[in-house]
Amino acid sequence: MKPKNKNLSVSRRDFVQKSAMAVGSFFIVPRHVIGKGYTAPSDKLNLAAIGAGGKGTGDIYNSYNNGANNVVALCDVDYKQAAKSIERFPNATKYKDWREMLSKEGKNIDAVTISTPDHNHAIIAMAAMQLGKHVYVQKPLTHNIYEARMLTEAARKYKVVTQMGNQGASNPAQLQMVEWFNKGLVGPIHTVQIWTNRPVWPQGIPVPSGKPDMPEGIAWEQWVGPAQWVDYHPGYHPFKWRGWWNFGTGALGDIGCHTIDTPFRVLGLNYPTEVECSIGSVFLKDWNPEWIPEGCPPSAAVEIKFPATAKNKSPMKMIWMDGGLRPFHPDWIPANEPLSTDGNGANGVLMIGSKGIIACDMYGNNPKIYYKNGDKVVMAKDSKYAAPVNLPEYGHQIYWTEACKAGFGSDKHKALTSSFDYSGPLTETVLMGNLAIRSYMLRKPQGNGFDYYGRKKLLWDGTNMKITNFDDANQFVTRQYRDGWKLV
Repeated sequence: MKPKNKNLSVSRRDFVQKSAMAVGSFFIVPRHVIGKGYTAPSDKLNLAAIGAGGKGTGDIYNSYNNGANNVVALCDVDYKQAAKSIERFPNATKYKDWREMLSKEGKNIDAVTISTPDHNHAIIAMAAMQLGKHVYVQKPLTHNIYEARMLTEAARKYKVVTQMGNQGASNPAQLQMVEWFNKGLVGPIHTVQIWTNRPVWPQGIPVPSGKPDMPEGIAWEQWVGPAQWVDYHPGYHPFKWRGWWNFGTGALGDIGCHTIDTPFRVLGLNYPTEVECSIGSVFLKDWNPEWIPEGCPPSAAVEIKFPATAKNKSPMKMIWMDGGLRPFHPDWIPANEPLSTDGNGANGVLMIGSKGIIACDMYGNNPKIYYKNGDKVVMAKDSKYAAPVNLPEYGHQIYWTEACKAGFGSDKHKALTSSFDYSGPLTETVLMGNLAIRSYMLRKPQGNGFDYYGRKKLLWDGTNMKITNFDDANQFVTRQYRDGWKLV
């Protein structure tokens, strides 16, 4: 049963207003505005983690950067999952409610890592930015397209340094592919193929049922946050939430920000114009596919179309496949050549141009070019674009912390590879696939069966965040927030 303690459901607007009054008089002055001849009291950032277990374990530790910064607060709804971070930072104050943490620690914090399940990203990041805190947010940046647009605009408004946690964006191997493309080595790109073995968690299954006892110590109200209320179930926490639309964003949300990042960067992409999908079915009864609109499908294929860009002079289609589906070999890649070397070809990217094909693994690793005549170009092992071996996750979190110290608008800030100016539109593109998938599952009774009336190509107005030819799909541009939890 939903908790009746209304104090736990204080709206985010009220929280921000009260917190701003509480901490507004002693915001930390950015180091770059203190003035010549003066130094800040400390050259270290004071960091807090919201979501300190799972991926958050590495996010806060890498941001800590071997003591280059301080970790002053840790927030997690489940201290058992955050045990490693708690052990590493025994002096950090612990919290289970991020609102309480920001309210009490606002005067002590410069920047926040946010590594919660997807559905909580936007509301937490917005609250932190409105308090003047720099934010590092795990991928996907948000749970839906509207939230991504709001965070992108908020980062500029509040002048904070931001980074999304798609660490491959800081892999210098991506710059090798940018250079190859800019030199015209493969010509304009007309087709991009992207694939993944995700989901590697249960998906396409019935909604969890029953009411098992919740392990002691889990702050479930805070875990559910702005999502529609469900009782605790191990089918959601700590990992399987990814397969449920109420909380997660499926295979696209998990891997798309890593793999779509490469063509987005290389080709200078922006908003797409069309999206269409097809999804795998599960049959437990003859002739009757399971219909589970609450859950992501076991597999999907999505085609997203883009207009020509300033960099890529050809209109382009991007084909995404998940659930273990893979593209077939293009003619210019030898039959015995693996399409990628990432886990027996589990994840990969092909950018197919008029003169050649650029291929790479996830995170932009192992870039290469294939030509029609059989020639192959690979990045030299001693290339200037080789990843630095002494930096965890290509230095993605470290670069963010250094940019935070330099300040909003600094050269280090502008050099970040996934600040919200870039990762916001990237996330919107990734989530376009989910908009199509959810629309594909819409149905209404028809005779003795159903009319799946959303199974069509969707035309997208990116500027206005609107499907123009099928209004029912626009419900998936944003979400219904639970009472007391609003993105404002």
